[in-house]
Amino acid sequence: MNVVTLAGSTNIESRSTALLAFMESQLHRRGIEIRRFSPDNFPLQALVNADYGHPTIQAFQTTLARANAVIVATPVYQASFSGALKLLLDIIPQRGLEHCTVQTLATGGGDQHLLMLDYALKPVLSAMGATHQLPGIYAGPGHLGRCPSGHHVPGPDIRQRMTQAVETITHLLEARRLEPLPHREKQVFSLAQAG
Repeated sequence: MNVVTLAGSTNIESRSTALLAFMESQLHRRGIEIRRFSPDNFPLQALVNADYGHPTIQAFQTTLARANAVIVATPVYQASFSGALKLLLDIIPQRGLEHCTVQTLATGGGDQHLLMLDYALKPVLSAMGATHQLPGIYAGPGHLGRCPSGHHVPGPDIRQRMTQAVETITHLLEARRLEPLPHREKQVFSLAQAG
């Protein structure tokens, strides 16, 4: 069982990355392998041009193809998801999320940005094959605090919602692991059929 996370901010101190880190830590405690990708993991030219032939993008696509779940985190910019996230989504193959459970996380400057998850991000992910999307989690400025070191920390309400999402993802991944392999009828070929 493994999970791929997509960081839609290149700033590791961003609020959306703090949400992502919290969920990653909760999943890691449950023994689930996590692999995070951000735009910084790719050569800029290959990323901007969506160069599917570049080795780093091919490695990303291979990792994604093996993932059971994907968690997407983004700040809200201009009532939509970040340009950094769009660059990552552009290198996912068509229908590349159809085998995954998808969880979205977003942070914004006010409650009015909550709708971005349903009206901007969800349709894009659906077009990429994500038919199983869990309810998105949005955090405004009042939902995060800061620890003494200055890092953003999710507040109690958001922590509870993310912990519930982690439980759901863990349950779904475990159920998928225990699913029997699909039964397939063997094709029997005879010389009589060959005519």
